[in-house]
Amino acid sequence: MKLVHVHNDYFNLDLLKEILSDGNAVRESAECFAVFSDEVRVQIFMLLCHTKQCVLNIADFMEMTAPAVSHHLKILKDAELIESWRDGKEVFYSASDSEKGRTMHEIIERLMKTNCPDFETKHEKINEHSEFQDRQIETVKKVHDFMCEHISERFTIEDLARRFGMNTTTLKTVFKDVYGTSLASHIKEHRMEKAAELLAKTDLSISEVALQVGYESQGKFSATFKEFYNMIPSEYKKEKR
Repeated sequence: MKLVHVHNDYFNLDLLKEILSDGNAVRESAECFAVFSDEVRVQIFMLLCHTKQCVLNIADFMEMTAPAVSHHLKILKDAELIESWRDGKEVFYSASDSEKGRTMHEIIERLMKTNCPDFETKHEKINEHSEFQDRQIETVKKVHDFMCEHISERFTIEDLARRFGMNTTTLKTVFKDVYGTSLASHIKEHRMEKAAELLAKTDLSISEVALQVGYESQGKFSATFKEFYNMIPSEYKKEKR
């Protein structure tokens, strides 16, 4: 069969041949795409592009067994697409912050014709277009930071209003406008997130964790924690250990 040579004024075929003759580069590219020939690995990789998870959490998310997840994680890690580190007894995984990892993330996102969701938690989002005065907005931000720094203490709205020199009604109104929820609800989220962190990473007892996040009553703390995590603190602690 006679080969037909098509003339191309816009690309140097010799240069292309030189690029493609680099066997290692071509093989590495092919192996990288081969990793994603399995849709489960695509899902796990995209999960780890946005969250840091342990095997059990990934298994629960994927509705798979832990050994099956570990198999896919090994393939992704061998391809240098994810990385892992140990925190106490648990090993956590996340997507590699490398050119390869970022590129594959972008390619998959484009092929799926979607934009990945914003994984910021609700309390970290601030209404930057609030119509209240700048000084009022700065004041409620200071109130927010103060409450987060003193998460184990309890303050009434009157205490905070006096401390920061703002009318109680104005404080509540501006806070909700800036953070999207009431001050009490917002700080409760912070308390439960801190509690979850302490339960997972320390040897503190349930009552000690409750005190650390501002609850003198262990029963009330447990009830509130269950509202957020659908399990009582002792179950959560056992699961994370």
